[in-house]
Amino acid sequence: MEAIEAVSIASFLSRGEKLPYVKLAIRKIDTLKIMLMVLWETKSLDNKKYIAVSLKIDEIGRMLGGWQGQIQKQNSPAKAGEK
Repeated sequence: MEAIEAVSIASFLSRGEKLPYVKLAIRKIDTLKIMLMVLWETKSLDNKKYIAVSLKIDEIGRMLGGWQGQIQKQNSPAKAGEK
């Protein structure tokens, strides 16, 4: 829920204000990955379900990482002489 909230907030902010919320969402997704791994290792989640959920969570992580990279690139000062 907190990851969804952070993404929702970031989507409505200006470019310069988004990064902390995207980073928060990434941390929350990383925590979710660890929690899923614990469930799987304790046999509370079978292999098929673990794989299905993990693939979706990994894709979300990649998307957030791409968004973070895009924000950082847009917010970085331009090098002298470049346009």
